[in-house]
Amino acid sequence: MITLQLSYYAATQDFLLNEVSCGEALRQAAAKNPTAIALIDADGSKNLRSAWTYADLLKESKRVAHALTTEFAAGTHVAVWGANCPQWVFVQFGIALSGMVMVTVNPALKVGELAYVLKQSRAQAIFHAAEFRGNDLAAAIQSVCRTESLRLAKVVCFDELDSFTSVNEMSGELPCVLPAAPAMIQYTSGTTGQPKGALLNHHSITNNARIMAKIKSLNAATVNLAVAPLFHTAGCVANVLGTIQTGGTLLLPSAFSAESMLDLIEQEMVTYTFAVPTMLIALLTEQARQPRDLSSLEIVFSGAATVPVDIVRRVEEEFDVRLIIGYGQTETSPAITHTRLDDLPIDKSETIGRAIPQVEIKIVDPESGETLPVDQPGELCTRGFLVMMGYFDMPDASAETIDREGWLHTGDLCSMDARGYCRIIGRLKDLIIRGGENIYPREIEELLITHDAIVEVAVIGIPDEYWGESVGAVLRLAPQKRVDRVGLSQFVGQTIAHHKVPQHWFVLDEIPATASGKLQKFRLVELYRSGGLEGARIE
Repeated sequence: MITLQLSYYAATQDFLLNEVSCGEALRQAAAKNPTAIALIDADGSKNLRSAWTYADLLKESKRVAHALTTEFAAGTHVAVWGANCPQWVFVQFGIALSGMVMVTVNPALKVGELAYVLKQSRAQAIFHAAEFRGNDLAAAIQSVCRTESLRLAKVVCFDELDSFTSVNEMSGELPCVLPAAPAMIQYTSGTTGQPKGALLNHHSITNNARIMAKIKSLNAATVNLAVAPLFHTAGCVANVLGTIQTGGTLLLPSAFSAESMLDLIEQEMVTYTFAVPTMLIALLTEQARQPRDLSSLEIVFSGAATVPVDIVRRVEEEFDVRLIIGYGQTETSPAITHTRLDDLPIDKSETIGRAIPQVEIKIVDPESGETLPVDQPGELCTRGFLVMMGYFDMPDASAETIDREGWLHTGDLCSMDARGYCRIIGRLKDLIIRGGENIYPREIEELLITHDAIVEVAVIGIPDEYWGESVGAVLRLAPQKRVDRVGLSQFVGQTIAHHKVPQHWFVLDEIPATASGKLQKFRLVELYRSGGLEGARIE
């Protein structure tokens, strides 16, 4: 048993690193077992679900790759915008095989948010779904191109993917893609509120996905119910690349539903799945309402927020599975730490585990940078193959995040015990995590301050038993101005994604601030916890 004195956990060699690109990983899987089922479209009826073998998946992906290479050079940035579907996976591997760079886009983004991502990433093409939750995505793209003078050389709807690939014969050789080459740009945000594109290479994401899968003991017999959105690294990296490299089957629904998820586990003999804490609670509630046969399910992975010990115990006991907790960031491809299958429930609820193999972590004093003794809180830093190449076209932001010695500073306040297990204490960055989605207050604040009734605003995370955190907005109004909850929600919701719209609204005559005028958000959270904001709530 390891016993640490300082909060530094050295990289272990449990698993070796592979030198492979994403496309080559698919080629190897197809060569090893071409007839094994790689992908199933879970949205079809039980007897009519479409399925693709590894040979099929490689063929469809190569069709996309050849079509792309007839129009674009290697290194071109290609955006993907839509909910989970098989075509998303074909395009992901097609982009990888062509040596181009995938730009993932959250389908919930509104026109202004989409415009920023497409312009900042310098995307030259976009593949998209026809609609998302009733929103016409093609119309949104046209609006961006018209109002932002953005020129996209190619716009392809998933429904037209066959037409796009069929006009180009699969002739000639696809480029040799090196593991060190950039593979994708994943957009996250910083305390400035401006989204930043984390540039990840093939080496980092293939190895991160494979190591995560190995920690969970996934293999060729695994049936992975992949509910995580593909625009997240949890989806296109952990689920897709993890499954492909262990030879299992990816069962892909378009969206999460507790009822359909439990039905699929029973019908398709699912052995592994992912669920953030809010999803775990919904699954437990639905299973109690209508029990299913979940005997095939062996392992459930969770992360993005703390899982209460009672939920850990209930999931493991009621579903008869083993739960694993993970922690990471988009900038780290994504996994940094994991609990292990045989860890105690208390470790799964109170810690984020220890570093995954081949990864160093340490806890440092945010001011001095010195490594701290165990059990003392500080900023968690990590180093190794997992670290992003940098933020695309943002050298200053990259230098602020990755220091000269290669350590990535997560901005999260943590402590490490003598075993190397870490606990999240808080965040140095101004961040709200709602149901696994990162929400950055500055973006919402900059929008709200444009409202003619608002002169000052502070957006904070409100503790929430279901979501982990929900969004709260504390306002100071201009004299004689009045606002209401519905109007404020509509004002925000017409510009930014639904999950960012505050659920709690408060008005104060004065928002706590330092002598220099910086708003003291921690005091607002304390006020909320003590009930001091209830009289200020907007109904």
